[in-house]
Amino acid sequence: MGNSREIKKRMKAVSNIKRITRTMQMIATSKFAKAQQASVATKPYTETLFSLVAQLAQAGVGEGHPLLVTSDTNNANELTLVLTAERGLCGPYNGSVVRTALNHLRASDKAGNGPIHVVGKKGASALKFNGYRGFTHHTQFGDKPEFDQVERLAQQYIDLFTSGEVSAVRIVYMRYISAGKQVPEVVQLLPFKAPEVASDTPSSSTNDLYEFSPDADSLLDALLPAAVKAVLFQCFNDAVVSEHIARMVAMKAATDNAGKMGLSLKRQFNRARQAQITTELTEIISGAAALE
Repeated sequence: MGNSREIKKRMKAVSNIKRITRTMQMIATSKFAKAQQASVATKPYTETLFSLVAQLAQAGVGEGHPLLVTSDTNNANELTLVLTAERGLCGPYNGSVVRTALNHLRASDKAGNGPIHVVGKKGASALKFNGYRGFTHHTQFGDKPEFDQVERLAQQYIDLFTSGEVSAVRIVYMRYISAGKQVPEVVQLLPFKAPEVASDTPSSSTNDLYEFSPDADSLLDALLPAAVKAVLFQCFNDAVVSEHIARMVAMKAATDNAGKMGLSLKRQFNRARQAQITTELTEIISGAAALE
């Protein structure tokens, strides 16, 4: 009797866990759809800025711009921004980003000795566990980073870079490629590198002539800070989408495993109940036979 009671308690516990994980999966799916829409919506703006900056760079405009060249301060270290999640239960998401960040910090003395900024409690806990102290923990972004917040952070990085306090700014985050593929990457934010225009794109196959108003240098002065801010905001959006995907997949796997365990426990309970009934019947028959 005790065995069947124990199995029944485990069945109830597994059923409750399954209900919770299914709810979390549904919530993550809903958040993923909204986050993906926001991430996809910002890409045309970012790609257009990239195209303009790339065309200006190819024309030789902006040589020696403060955001395009490395600071002359040889002793300046690099600033590293690590984007992780506030919560767990999202599979290997946080672990992959943290491992990539630790490898980057250990591979470069300037990065390891430079200022470290972290978004997300999981990244902050992992850095503390690995012996890193004195890093800056940003808690103002949450699950839905706003462009105004990211813009202020990007302007802070631009000021640090142009003043020579840091020689470079790099971002460690989970890049969103598709719903089935996300890759942890280290991206150089500053000095800004304009993307190369592919030779097989329609825009590069024609020799377009542009007339700039105001002049190209003044236009680049406005475009480069906007491009830096757009890149940083895109990294935040990709990180949020990747987190929701990882949590959705992890909760689906947990729900499936809970269902399989529930079926296994149900079979065990039926066997234990059948054995109990057989034992009771045997005892009744034996007792009746002893009375004859």
